[in-house]
Amino acid sequence: MIHNFNAGPSVLPKEVFEQASQAVLNFNNSGLSILEIGHRTPLFEEVMNEARSLVKELMQLDDDHEVLFLHGGATTQFMQVPMNLLNENEVAAYTETGTWAGKAIKEAKLFGHVEIVGSSKHTNYTTMPHDLSVPATAAYLHITTNETIAGTQWHQLPYDCGVPIVADMSSDILSRVLNFNKFDLIYAGAQKNMGAAGVNLVVINKNILGKVNRIIPGILDYRNHIKEGSMLNTPPVFAVYVAMLTLRWLKEQGGVAAIEAINNKKAELIYAALEAIPFINLPIAKEDRSKMNVVFTMDDPAKEAAFMQLCKEQGMYGVKGHRSVGGFRLSLYNALKMESVEAMLQLLKEFAAKNG
Repeated sequence: MIHNFNAGPSVLPKEVFEQASQAVLNFNNSGLSILEIGHRTPLFEEVMNEARSLVKELMQLDDDHEVLFLHGGATTQFMQVPMNLLNENEVAAYTETGTWAGKAIKEAKLFGHVEIVGSSKHTNYTTMPHDLSVPATAAYLHITTNETIAGTQWHQLPYDCGVPIVADMSSDILSRVLNFNKFDLIYAGAQKNMGAAGVNLVVINKNILGKVNRIIPGILDYRNHIKEGSMLNTPPVFAVYVAMLTLRWLKEQGGVAAIEAINNKKAELIYAALEAIPFINLPIAKEDRSKMNVVFTMDDPAKEAAFMQLCKEQGMYGVKGHRSVGGFRLSLYNALKMESVEAMLQLLKEFAAKNG
């Protein structure tokens, strides 16, 4: 059996694979493939409408928040957010918590002033900043809720910072219950918790738009995408369809609260097993550990090589840490089954007994 711990693109529910593969051959008994249907036909309009509706339902969004499915992934949002929200003479507040936050900061500086209001750079991104100093005049506060590479996660969200909140939720979107209406803009690449690579979810409070004085290219103006219902241009049809199927699956599991309980249990079991092994190092501060991406190293390169080989032999995919930090990373996204966690627990137990 294969156990997929990849950080993204990542594991999806078996039911989604089955339905998506059938749709490639014959979508909704239309005789057409999902890959060839027109995006402005009723066939696809139903898909887009259901996907957007499911996001609103699962997040319990109010009427001020719009749901968009866009091209470009979260990386495009690093520049699209400040382009739409930050004037050249204004300041945006950013938290510096790892690789992805750093990339967002770099792009924002092209459009206005950036003030770092909380940083964990001094701990080599093994913690999250807890005391933020956000200027009341800031156009917005930007946070990365889960750092996929570092393995850190915000557990106390700065809801009351006094300015609009923008969040990159790419690697923990819909994995836990949050007050999503407290965020003025949320963006997330779908390929970790919400579907296949190729589409980006944007949830935006429409009241924060239209306040910058620059000319925004039409394709990058959120208002145009809202007006056209995410079909300003041809959307990534198949990726939106897979996202819709994944959202359906999440609803069938009982929604975000139900999946959060499962995710908490998976993370609890994995961290407990790792803590019990003397030669394993968990670099992230306990209160800031990610429940999505568990990172660890071993005290001996030879053990790391042996563990990697054992994982390959037992069908454990995607366990190697990011090239910038090394070690190992276990991604415990929504669709990862408990049986995969149990298989990893057994592997860790056997490896510790042999190498302890």
